[in-house]
Amino acid sequence: MDVRRVVTGHDASGKSVFVSDEAVAPRKPALLPGSEFTRLWGGDEAPHFPDDGTMPKWHSYFPPIGGFRFWIVTLPPGNVETPLDGLDFDAAVAEAEEQLPGLLGYLDLEDAGMHTTDTVDFEVVLEGPLILELDDGAEVTLQSGDTVVQNGTRHRWRNPGDNPARFAVFLAGASHDKVAPGS
Repeated sequence: MDVRRVVTGHDASGKSVFVSDEAVAPRKPALLPGSEFTRLWGGDEAPHFPDDGTMPKWHSYFPPIGGFRFWIVTLPPGNVETPLDGLDFDAAVAEAEEQLPGLLGYLDLEDAGMHTTDTVDFEVVLEGPLILELDDGAEVTLQSGDTVVQNGTRHRWRNPGDNPARFAVFLAGASHDKVAPGS
């Protein structure tokens, strides 16, 4: 599903103006069937006002310290079979890396879906339910309108429902005081 993104800025005299209003198509990597990642905004440095509506430059799915990202993520229902028969695995990995640079490197290959990032994540469930699971097995079921502030914890998302679930996430690059990067 395309998401409408309206961006504001300033004209030459400093007056507020709309600088863009466009549909943003999701990225749908074949390696993650049924998942959609809609990149809405981001930057690798502290924000500056981009008065012309141009998105700041950034290079990876997760931001560095001082960087930020804004995504809408859609997860397929967990009860739906997602056959990968006939999938060219190498091509699918390359496609995922092109669409979501660096994301796959954060995923725990021995514990599907688990990942840890050096970010503070602000999430709001748009369409649920969604289950957020932490590394000790603790889970919370979230419904539409529920929010999460996630502080660099190891976790995974699951959709226990019968329909796709969606959440908006704002990621801010951060430093771990007591956890080594990539732990």
